[in-house]
Amino acid sequence: MTYHTIISAEKLYKNINNRDWFIFDCRFSLSNPTEGETKFNQAHLPTAQFVNMDKDLASAITPKTGRHPLPDPEVFIQKLQSWGVSNSSQVICYDDLSGAFAARMWWLLKWLGHDDVAVLDGGIDKWNERDLPLETDVQTRTEGTFSGQASHNMWVKVDYVQQQLTLSKINLIDARTKERFTADDSKTDPVPGHVPGAMSYPFSENLSKQGVFLSKSELSERFVNLYADEQKEVISMCGSGITACHNLLAMRVAGLPMARLYAGSWSEWIKEKSRPVAIGES
Repeated sequence: MTYHTIISAEKLYKNINNRDWFIFDCRFSLSNPTEGETKFNQAHLPTAQFVNMDKDLASAITPKTGRHPLPDPEVFIQKLQSWGVSNSSQVICYDDLSGAFAARMWWLLKWLGHDDVAVLDGGIDKWNERDLPLETDVQTRTEGTFSGQASHNMWVKVDYVQQQLTLSKINLIDARTKERFTADDSKTDPVPGHVPGAMSYPFSENLSKQGVFLSKSELSERFVNLYADEQKEVISMCGSGITACHNLLAMRVAGLPMARLYAGSWSEWIKEKSRPVAIGES
Protein backbone atom coordinates (compact mmCIF):
# COMPACT_ATOMS: atom_id res chain seq x y z
CA MET A 1 0.00 0.00 0.00
CA THR A 2 1.20 3.49 -0.81
CA TYR A 3 0.32 6.77 0.90
CA HIS A 4 -0.42 10.00 -0.93
CA THR A 5 -1.60 12.51 1.71
CA ILE A 6 -1.09 11.66 5.40
CA ILE A 7 -0.01 8.62 7.41
CA SER A 8 -0.39 7.76 11.09
CA ALA A 9 2.54 7.09 13.39
CA GLU A 10 1.39 3.49 13.83
CA LYS A 11 1.34 2.77 10.10
CA LEU A 12 4.71 4.42 9.60
CA TYR A 13 6.23 2.37 12.41
CA LYS A 14 5.02 -0.85 10.80
CA ASN A 15 7.04 0.08 7.72
CA ILE A 16 10.05 1.58 9.45
CA ASN A 17 12.38 -1.16 8.19
CA ASN A 18 11.14 -1.03 4.61
CA ARG A 19 14.14 -0.03 2.50
CA ASP A 20 11.86 1.44 -0.15
CA TRP A 21 10.57 4.01 2.36
CA PHE A 22 12.40 7.29 2.88
CA ILE A 23 11.71 9.53 5.87
CA PHE A 24 12.60 13.21 5.91
CA ASP A 25 12.80 15.47 8.93
CA CYS A 26 11.56 18.92 7.92
CA ARG A 27 11.70 20.63 11.29
CA PHE A 28 12.39 24.35 10.98
CA SER A 29 11.96 27.66 12.76
CA LEU A 30 11.55 30.97 10.94
CA SER A 31 13.06 32.78 13.94
CA ASN A 32 15.99 30.36 14.30
CA PRO A 33 16.93 28.66 11.01
CA THR A 34 19.40 26.28 12.69
CA GLU A 35 16.92 24.98 15.24
CA GLY A 36 15.55 22.19 13.06
CA GLU A 37 18.92 20.61 12.41
CA THR A 38 19.86 20.93 16.07
CA LYS A 39 16.72 19.01 17.04
CA PHE A 40 17.44 16.43 14.34
CA ASN A 41 20.92 15.80 15.72
CA GLN A 42 19.50 15.39 19.22
CA ALA A 43 16.95 12.76 18.13
CA HIS A 44 14.97 11.84 15.04
CA LEU A 45 12.86 9.05 13.60
CA PRO A 46 14.79 5.92 12.62
CA THR A 47 16.38 6.17 9.14
CA ALA A 48 15.28 9.82 8.81
CA GLN A 49 17.35 12.30 6.83
CA PHE A 50 17.31 16.03 7.50
CA VAL A 51 16.21 18.58 4.92
CA ASN A 52 16.73 22.29 5.38
CA MET A 53 13.87 24.61 4.50
CA ASP A 54 16.10 27.46 3.35
CA LYS A 55 18.79 25.43 1.58
CA ASP A 56 16.94 22.37 0.25
CA LEU A 57 13.26 23.25 -0.06
CA ALA A 58 13.77 26.76 -1.43
CA SER A 59 16.15 28.67 -3.64
CA ALA A 60 18.05 31.88 -2.92
CA ILE A 61 16.05 35.02 -2.26
CA THR A 62 16.28 37.82 -4.81
CA PRO A 63 15.15 41.45 -4.51
CA LYS A 64 11.83 40.56 -6.15
CA THR A 65 11.01 37.19 -4.62
CA GLY A 66 9.40 36.17 -1.37
CA ARG A 67 11.29 34.52 1.48
CA HIS A 68 11.17 31.00 0.07
CA PRO A 69 11.25 30.86 -3.74
CA LEU A 70 10.71 27.41 -5.22
CA PRO A 71 13.92 25.41 -5.59
CA ASP A 72 15.39 24.84 -9.02
CA PRO A 73 13.70 21.57 -10.03
CA GLU A 74 16.85 20.01 -11.46
CA VAL A 75 18.83 20.85 -8.33
CA PHE A 76 16.09 19.41 -6.13
CA ILE A 77 15.93 16.24 -8.25
CA GLN A 78 19.68 15.80 -7.79
CA LYS A 79 19.24 16.17 -4.03
CA LEU A 80 16.47 13.57 -3.98
CA GLN A 81 18.80 11.21 -5.82
CA SER A 82 21.61 11.90 -3.34
CA TRP A 83 19.20 11.10 -0.49
CA GLY A 84 18.46 7.74 -2.11
CA VAL A 85 15.01 8.42 -3.54
CA SER A 86 13.84 6.65 -6.69
CA ASN A 87 10.54 6.79 -8.55
CA SER A 88 9.32 3.67 -6.74
CA SER A 89 10.07 5.12 -3.27
CA GLN A 90 7.49 5.91 -0.63
CA VAL A 91 8.45 9.27 0.85
CA ILE A 92 7.32 10.38 4.32
CA CYS A 93 7.84 13.93 5.62
CA TYR A 94 7.47 15.11 9.20
CA ASP A 95 8.09 18.08 11.47
CA ASP A 96 7.09 19.19 14.96
CA LEU A 97 4.33 21.61 13.90
CA SER A 98 1.66 19.17 12.67
CA GLY A 99 2.85 19.37 9.08
CA ALA A 100 3.31 23.14 8.77
CA PHE A 101 6.74 22.64 7.17
CA ALA A 102 6.53 19.00 6.07
CA ALA A 103 3.68 19.91 3.72
CA ARG A 104 6.12 22.01 1.68
CA MET A 105 8.22 18.95 0.86
CA TRP A 106 5.04 16.96 0.20
CA TRP A 107 4.00 19.59 -2.35
CA LEU A 108 7.45 19.72 -3.97
CA LEU A 109 7.37 15.96 -4.61
CA LYS A 110 3.89 16.28 -6.14
CA TRP A 111 5.23 19.18 -8.22
CA LEU A 112 7.86 16.84 -9.66
CA GLY A 113 5.24 14.18 -10.42
CA HIS A 114 5.92 11.84 -7.48
CA ASP A 115 2.59 10.78 -5.99
CA ASP A 116 3.81 8.38 -3.29
CA VAL A 117 4.54 10.99 -0.65
CA ALA A 118 2.75 11.60 2.65
CA VAL A 119 3.02 13.73 5.78
CA LEU A 120 3.23 12.11 9.21
CA ASP A 121 -0.06 13.09 10.83
CA GLY A 122 0.70 14.90 14.08
CA GLY A 123 4.42 14.86 13.34
CA ILE A 124 7.10 13.75 15.77
CA ASP A 125 4.86 14.68 18.70
CA LYS A 126 2.44 11.84 17.91
CA TRP A 127 5.39 9.52 17.38
CA ASN A 128 6.71 10.41 20.84
CA GLU A 129 3.30 10.10 22.47
CA ARG A 130 3.31 6.44 21.45
CA ASP A 131 6.83 5.90 22.83
CA LEU A 132 8.10 4.85 19.44
CA PRO A 133 11.88 4.71 18.96
CA LEU A 134 14.15 7.58 18.04
CA GLU A 135 17.80 7.57 17.08
CA THR A 136 20.75 9.92 16.71
CA ASP A 137 22.62 8.07 13.98
CA VAL A 138 22.45 9.38 10.43
CA GLN A 139 22.22 6.57 7.92
CA THR A 140 23.80 6.82 4.50
CA ARG A 141 21.52 5.59 1.75
CA THR A 142 22.53 4.30 -1.65
CA GLU A 143 22.09 6.96 -4.32
CA GLY A 144 18.68 6.84 -5.94
CA THR A 145 17.54 7.16 -9.52
CA PHE A 146 14.68 9.61 -9.10
CA SER A 147 13.59 11.43 -12.24
CA GLY A 148 10.80 13.92 -12.50
CA GLN A 149 9.37 16.85 -14.40
CA ALA A 150 8.22 20.02 -12.67
CA SER A 151 4.60 20.90 -13.38
CA HIS A 152 4.34 24.62 -13.99
CA ASN A 153 0.55 24.30 -13.82
CA MET A 154 0.69 23.62 -10.08
CA TRP A 155 1.69 27.13 -9.08
CA VAL A 156 1.10 30.71 -10.16
CA LYS A 157 3.07 33.93 -10.28
CA VAL A 158 2.17 37.26 -8.79
CA ASP A 159 1.10 38.84 -12.09
CA TYR A 160 -1.41 36.04 -12.61
CA VAL A 161 -2.84 36.53 -9.13
CA GLN A 162 -3.28 40.24 -9.71
CA GLN A 163 -4.90 39.71 -13.09
CA GLN A 164 -7.30 37.00 -11.97
CA LEU A 165 -8.33 38.88 -8.85
CA THR A 166 -9.25 41.84 -11.03
CA LEU A 167 -11.36 39.54 -13.18
CA SER A 168 -12.87 37.83 -10.08
CA LYS A 169 -11.78 34.46 -11.43
CA ILE A 170 -10.00 33.03 -8.37
CA ASN A 171 -10.70 32.16 -4.76
CA LEU A 172 -7.46 33.17 -3.05
CA ILE A 173 -7.01 31.75 0.45
CA ASP A 174 -4.37 32.87 2.96
CA ALA A 175 -2.97 30.29 5.42
CA ARG A 176 -1.41 32.80 7.83
CA THR A 177 -2.93 33.49 11.24
CA LYS A 178 -6.00 35.71 11.37
CA GLU A 179 -3.94 38.27 13.27
CA ARG A 180 -1.42 38.57 10.45
CA PHE A 181 -4.19 38.62 7.86
CA THR A 182 -6.12 41.44 9.55
CA ALA A 183 -2.94 43.35 10.55
CA ASP A 184 -3.76 43.03 14.26
CA ASP A 185 -0.30 41.47 14.31
CA SER A 186 1.72 44.35 12.89
CA LYS A 187 5.18 43.00 13.74
CA THR A 188 5.59 39.62 12.03
CA ASP A 189 5.43 40.90 8.46
CA PRO A 190 7.34 43.96 7.21
CA VAL A 191 4.02 45.21 5.85
CA PRO A 192 0.95 44.01 7.76
CA GLY A 193 -2.33 43.08 6.10
CA HIS A 194 -3.40 40.91 3.20
CA VAL A 195 -3.97 40.81 -0.54
CA PRO A 196 -7.27 42.57 -1.32
CA GLY A 197 -9.82 39.92 -2.21
CA ALA A 198 -8.06 37.12 -0.34
CA MET A 199 -9.87 35.07 2.31
CA SER A 200 -8.45 34.05 5.68
CA TYR A 201 -8.02 30.26 5.97
CA PRO A 202 -5.44 29.72 8.76
CA PHE A 203 -3.72 26.38 8.31
CA SER A 204 -4.06 25.68 12.04
CA GLU A 205 -7.80 25.24 11.54
CA ASN A 206 -7.10 22.10 9.52
CA LEU A 207 -6.13 20.44 12.80
CA SER A 208 -7.89 18.99 15.79
CA LYS A 209 -7.05 19.93 19.37
CA GLN A 210 -4.79 16.88 19.36
CA GLY A 211 -2.70 18.33 16.52
CA VAL A 212 -3.79 15.87 13.83
CA PHE A 213 -5.74 16.57 10.67
CA LEU A 214 -9.49 16.83 10.96
CA SER A 215 -11.55 14.10 9.36
CA LYS A 216 -12.14 13.97 5.63
CA SER A 217 -15.73 15.16 6.09
CA GLU A 218 -14.73 18.02 8.38
CA LEU A 219 -12.07 19.22 5.97
CA SER A 220 -14.47 18.89 3.06
CA GLU A 221 -16.98 21.07 4.89
CA ARG A 222 -14.25 23.66 5.46
CA PHE A 223 -13.13 23.94 1.84
CA VAL A 224 -15.86 22.61 -0.45
CA ASN A 225 -17.58 25.97 -0.95
CA LEU A 226 -14.41 27.27 -2.60
CA TYR A 227 -15.14 24.89 -5.48
CA ALA A 228 -18.82 25.77 -5.83
CA ASP A 229 -18.23 28.19 -8.70
CA GLU A 230 -16.60 26.20 -11.49
CA GLN A 231 -15.53 29.44 -13.14
CA LYS A 232 -13.21 30.22 -10.23
CA GLU A 233 -10.02 28.35 -9.45
CA VAL A 234 -8.67 27.94 -5.93
CA ILE A 235 -5.23 29.32 -5.13
CA SER A 236 -3.46 29.02 -1.78
CA MET A 237 -0.98 31.53 -0.32
CA CYS A 238 0.62 32.37 3.03
CA GLY A 239 3.70 34.30 4.08
CA SER A 240 6.21 32.66 1.74
CA GLY A 241 4.63 29.58 0.16
CA ILE A 242 5.19 27.20 3.09
CA THR A 243 2.04 26.85 5.21
CA ALA A 244 -0.02 27.46 2.07
CA CYS A 245 0.94 23.88 1.22
CA HIS A 246 -0.75 22.72 4.44
CA ASN A 247 -4.06 23.98 3.05
CA LEU A 248 -3.33 22.26 -0.26
CA LEU A 249 -2.68 19.02 1.61
CA ALA A 250 -5.83 19.42 3.69
CA MET A 251 -7.92 19.83 0.57
CA ARG A 252 -6.47 16.62 -0.85
CA VAL A 253 -7.17 14.82 2.44
CA ALA A 254 -10.75 16.03 1.98
CA GLY A 255 -10.84 14.45 -1.46
CA LEU A 256 -11.03 17.80 -3.23
CA PRO A 257 -9.00 18.69 -6.34
CA MET A 258 -5.45 19.93 -5.92
CA ALA A 259 -5.57 23.72 -5.84
CA ARG A 260 -2.66 25.84 -7.03
CA LEU A 261 0.06 27.49 -4.99
CA TYR A 262 0.89 31.17 -5.14
CA ALA A 263 4.52 30.44 -4.44
CA GLY A 264 5.73 33.99 -3.71
CA SER A 265 2.85 34.72 -1.34
CA TRP A 266 2.68 37.75 0.97
CA SER A 267 6.44 38.27 1.31
CA GLU A 268 6.66 38.64 -2.47
CA TRP A 269 3.46 40.70 -2.82
CA ILE A 270 4.75 43.43 -0.53
CA LYS A 271 8.10 43.74 -2.34
CA GLU A 272 6.39 45.99 -4.90
CA LYS A 273 4.98 49.07 -3.19
CA SER A 274 2.44 49.66 -5.96
CA ARG A 275 0.55 46.48 -5.08
CA PRO A 276 -2.52 47.19 -2.94
CA VAL A 277 -2.77 46.08 0.67
CA ALA A 278 -5.92 45.50 2.73
CA ILE A 279 -6.34 45.35 6.50
CA GLY A 280 -9.12 44.05 8.66
CA GLU A 281 -11.43 41.16 7.83
CA SER A 282 -11.82 40.00 4.24
